[in-house]
Amino acid sequence: MTLPKEFEDYVNKRIIIKCSINKPRAKFLIDESEKTFRGLNKRLDVMGIDEYNANSIIKDCYDIIMELIRAKLFLDGYCSAGQFAHEAEVSYLKQQGFSDNEVSFLNELRYFRNSVTYYGKILGVDYAKLVVEFTKKIYPLLKAKVKENK
Repeated sequence: MTLPKEFEDYVNKRIIIKCSINKPRAKFLIDESEKTFRGLNKRLDVMGIDEYNANSIIKDCYDIIMELIRAKLFLDGYCSAGQFAHEAEVSYLKQQGFSDNEVSFLNELRYFRNSVTYYGKILGVDYAKLVVEFTKKIYPLLKAKVKENK
């Protein structure tokens, strides 16, 4: 999967706009991400990953990551809206010092999550395991980024 465009491209196209810093909204997203992450770990401990829950685990992982990215955007005074907003949010990882591989993986996850949500695609257990591994790796890094602004 290709990388999203540079973050500034989305700013120039007004998909990302400067707005007032929104700490309450960011706090809500951080709290939701934490709850979902804890719930995910409980579910994995009890049930593991199988063909019946792979898609929902992938969607949860996507939400965990994206809520932290959105929180960071709000804390930095940015808002996103419209077509390509999720792609623009993914591109913000690059601004935050994440590697091309991490950005590319999340962009792929965005694409596959949309395939599940909008087109009924069924994703496999092996991919779900990769997504969980990625989420567990990137989650503390994103948490550290949002804590910089608190």
